[in-house]
Order: sequence, then C-alpha cells, then structure tokens
Amino acid sequence: MGEDRMDMVVVREFDPSRDVVAVEEVERRCEVGSSGKLSLFTDLLGDPICRIRNSPAFLMLVAEMGGEIVGMIRGCIKTVTCGKRISRKVNNHSISYNPVPVYTKVAYILGLRVSPSHRRMGLGPKLVCQMEDWFRQNGAEYSYMATESDNHASVKLFTGKCGYSRFRTPSILVNPVFAHRVTVSNRITIIKLTPPDAELLYRRRFATTEFFPRDIDSVLKNKLNVGTFLAVPRDSLRFGLWAGSDHFLSDPPESWTVLSVWNCKDVFRLEVRGASRLKRTFAKTTRIVDKAFPFLKLPSVPAVFRPFGLYFMYGLGGEGPHAAKMMKALCGHVHNLARESGCGVVATEVANSEPLKLGIPHWKMLSCAEDLWCIKRLGEDYSDGPVGDWTKSSSGMSIFVDPREF
Repeated sequence: MGEDRMDMVVVREFDPSRDVVAVEEVERRCEVGSSGKLSLFTDLLGDPICRIRNSPAFLMLVAEMGGEIVGMIRGCIKTVTCGKRISRKVNNHSISYNPVPVYTKVAYILGLRVSPSHRRMGLGPKLVCQMEDWFRQNGAEYSYMATESDNHASVKLFTGKCGYSRFRTPSILVNPVFAHRVTVSNRITIIKLTPPDAELLYRRRFATTEFFPRDIDSVLKNKLNVGTFLAVPRDSLRFGLWAGSDHFLSDPPESWTVLSVWNCKDVFRLEVRGASRLKRTFAKTTRIVDKAFPFLKLPSVPAVFRPFGLYFMYGLGGEGPHAAKMMKALCGHVHNLARESGCGVVATEVANSEPLKLGIPHWKMLSCAEDLWCIKRLGEDYSDGPVGDWTKSSSGMSIFVDPREF
C-alpha cells in the first residue's frame, strides 16, 4: 500500500455499541480453513472482547478504511513474575535465604486480524505499533504474543517486522471428554480449596514461577473460576479433616499436586470444520458405543464437529515422587466435572520441560506440541534490575499460563 492509502487508514478504539457486527464479519472472513484440512473455528458468543475483558487493563483497536472496519487487534496488561532473587532474613540469630519473585509489567497481544482483501498493505504492523503505544503509556516493560509455531505468516510479521524474538515454546495438551466417567484412584483424596486457601498456597509455593500473575487473587475469585483442587494421599489428612493451606504447607505429605479450573465454555466456543463424512460417522459411532456401554470405559471422539466448550486447567504444580500419578487423578476429576457441564474437551498449557507433564492425559492428535511465544522489550530506559533483560533469559522448568488469555 502506498503512503497515500495508508493515510486513509484510521485506527481507533473498538466501540461495542456500533462495531460488533462489522468485527464479527472480519472474523468470519479471516477464519477460512485450508482446503481438505481440518480447521479450528472460534465463536466469541457475540462479545469481541471476551478474551481480554477479565484482565486488569485491556484495549481493542479497529482499523477503518473508507468507514469500513478491515482489521483489529486486542491487548491487555498485567503484572507477572519474570524471575526471582534471593532474600536474606535474620531470625533469632539464624539466617535464612529464600527465593522471592521479581515482578514486571507485561502486555499481551492477541486477536490480530486483517481482512483478506486488505492484507499486504501494512495494516498488521500499524495495528501492532498503535497497540504498543498504549502499552508504553500504561507502563508495560515487555510485550508478548502467542501463535502456532507453524503459523509462518504470524511469526514472520512479529519477528521480522515488529521486532519480537522467539521466547518460550510451551505445549497445549488437549484431552477429550468421554461419555463415561473417569475412575479416580480411591487412594487419593481430592480437596476443593476456598479462594483464600488457594491464593495462600499459590503465593507460598509458586509465586516465583515465570508469568505468575501478581493479581492471582482476582483470578481465583473470578466467576469463571470453577475451583482449585488439591490431591493428597488418602491417609495424609489428620482425622480426615482439612485444616487450611497454612497448616498443610507447614507439614505437607511426601507427594501432592494442585490445579485450578477455568470455564472457557461461557467465554467462547470452538468447532472443528473440514472433516469428511467418514470421520464424522466414525466419531459419532464411538460416542454412541461409549454412551451405551459406559462400564467398558472405551475412549470416544467428542462432538467437536459442532460448537463445543472446554475447561482449561491452570496453575498446575506439586511435589514428590508420586506427583505425576496424583496429577493424573486430578485431571480425571476435572474430566468428570467437564462431563457434567457438557464440555467437549479439557485443555491445559505447560512448559515443555514441566515434570508433571507425564501425568496429564491428552490426545496427541488434538494437542499442540509446540506453541510459540514471542516477546519484545518496549523500552531501553527501564531498569534491568536483578533479572536483567527478560527477553534474553533462559526458560525454567515450569510456566504459569493465565487462563484469562488462553
């Protein structure tokens, strides 16, 4: 596009009172699957900002040409852990050294769309640039985005034209929800924690995990949060009673795990398109057999060829030699909750090196082995602090994926 035509582009804030229909039309034009291939489509349920509205600060911009909306971008800002430092504490003539989180203000870009008829005109970089201006005005030190590693157009745009660099490659693990209930070991007790108990546990044990949100209390109290669940050995609770996270952390069992569940079903729906009639018939047959003979506990393909919802598991953590086995039990419990609510799948996203990954049931054909996160430092005038330039840091064993942005 020439400079004259670029001057005709107006980038402004999304107006929910008049832009919803036009934005949905751009989304529809952009969601065109490859011929002969399965493609995943998203229904935002009439709310274009549903994926950012639960963040502490958010913005959606639209690009107009001649009064027509031809592109959009969404962004949000939060404070997260970017590293840790060692704190020295003196108590009764003894010295202890404990890791404490180092926080930074980070922005997240998602939902960049440009109408197919207006691509290769510089609209994508223009939208990203304007969003980054808002990030800087609100004190964000870094900006990051996530895309499929094989989405070459998106990767080229952000790393080639917008100055981002490859940063982390977590895995998205997806497991179908069967017609039958999953059996959870009776050797394991699963406890649903109250939000205050869950917050205490997360801040005490996982606050130094990369991308841990400082406002974890807001996440846990959100109406979309289904709950936080803790798995412990059946005989580890005194008199079988839960005495609170403070007491639990003072003397935890040898092995335990925890996770929280987010209800994405009420935010957006997904649908797989492009399947042949044979595949659809096969999937339907597996569900019929599973429903007719639940005692056989046969795996079945969920109804993903029509709109379906999902439960997202986040804040996965734990300790001990049997932690992976306990995580499997927790995932089974979440599967049963998702089944009761009518979800099609259960999903999570974890670091590739996450030790608990072995205990997370998933179907390889539904999962994404390598999601790609790219990051950019928004200004050189920020203090490096104890972490240095976060964009150059090495990845840790775990990563905290905020459910508000999945």
